[in-house]
Amino acid sequence: MTLKVIAGDARGRTLKTLPQDDLSIRPMLGRMKKSVFDIIQFKIPGCKFLDLFAGVGQVGIEALSRGAGSAVFAELSDISLRLIKHNVNMLGYNDRAKIVKCNVITRFEQIADKYDIVFMGPPYVDANKKALSLTYPVLKNAVRYGILKDDSVLIAQKHIKEPVGKVTGLDNFRTEKYGDTVVLFYKKAI
Repeated sequence: MTLKVIAGDARGRTLKTLPQDDLSIRPMLGRMKKSVFDIIQFKIPGCKFLDLFAGVGQVGIEALSRGAGSAVFAELSDISLRLIKHNVNMLGYNDRAKIVKCNVITRFEQIADKYDIVFMGPPYVDANKKALSLTYPVLKNAVRYGILKDDSVLIAQKHIKEPVGKVTGLDNFRTEKYGDTVVLFYKKAI
């Protein structure tokens, strides 16, 4: 699968990713990425962006291309971290990017800060194709560590069958469906 930046100053540039038969990274589909970025487009210029489960960095890089002031890429996989570093370097975004090796379930404090936009696209299944449920604990961490400002947006991509209960401190104000993927939009509950 070819991953391209779809808008902004790096529009059309191809990102380095894993071979297509390697399923350890599940890239966001182009039409879904376009739709999500169309929804948040007016919040991007100058924003502080957090990309959780960053994979090869395509979502945070899209934000940087569209004018985000900075992006933090949080990822645990060494292979993914190398790919993010390569892609950020290739596009010349080093001065606005911070890449952090981080388990966002157990070590969230490493990235605790205030962000304008948070995106999370956790894996749906593990190497044995066993369903994972990572969305809810990370949403709880977002509240626990107070990473959202009053006008921030948190976007959570999940499998349609993954249960996500109500999280105290967050309001789910929009939901979009793309095949077997659901994208939830949250804001801080006030």
